[in-house]
Amino acid sequence: MVNVFRFALLTCLIVFTIASHSASAQSKKKATPKPAPVDELTKLRNEYVKSTNEYKSSLEKLISIYENNVKKAEDKLDQSQKLLDEGLISKVQYQENELAVKGEQEKLDGARRQMTDADAQIAAILVETEAEKTIAKNLRLARQSLVRTTSFTRFTGTDGWGLGEAFKIQRFFSDTFKKELPIAVFGQGAIHDRWRLDHRNAMDISLHPDSAEGQALLGFLQKNGIPYSAFRSAIPGTATGPHIHIGRPSHRY
Repeated sequence: MVNVFRFALLTCLIVFTIASHSASAQSKKKATPKPAPVDELTKLRNEYVKSTNEYKSSLEKLISIYENNVKKAEDKLDQSQKLLDEGLISKVQYQENELAVKGEQEKLDGARRQMTDADAQIAAILVETEAEKTIAKNLRLARQSLVRTTSFTRFTGTDGWGLGEAFKIQRFFSDTFKKELPIAVFGQGAIHDRWRLDHRNAMDISLHPDSAEGQALLGFLQKNGIPYSAFRSAIPGTATGPHIHIGRPSHRY
């Protein structure tokens, strides 16, 4: 009897142990890793994409309204053509209806362009995000390295450049183009404070990098080993628009 009781107790312990291990294994399988913390730049870009998508939704509704308005204006123009042929309205009245069609079509075309721009902006953000990840994996780029993406070009230059040497760049530009270098921000600016970027040892130039003046400036910077980042378009949290950033990339603080 005692042996039977011991056997039953042992069987219960084995079943309990197996069940415990099984539950533990299932618990481990169900456990999901904690998401990595999101930095401020990623938050800003995510918010930008979200707001742009919301903007696109409102544009879609607006485009539908404009398309309907164009159809109504065209129908009215067709009707006025018949009335004009019958001598029931004046040429001036017909021309007013023509202008109405043109006005409604311009509204529709404008909304469609805005939709295309919004799509392009979102696509650019996604491309630049991937580019930033690639650059982040290669933080110690070799000197004089050039990194290109769809929206910006970055030249690492050599060590040691500072704002104290800005006069060399200003002199080159003024000698070449007979006018002053269009400096937008010299050192830290309000936008850099808002974005928490350390811009104290850099300056921003209001030139499109693909323009003749921009290309000449980039050539001079590369020839002299001066680091720069040339932006062809706005990048949320990084650039407000096309310009040339002279100096090391601004780090967040």
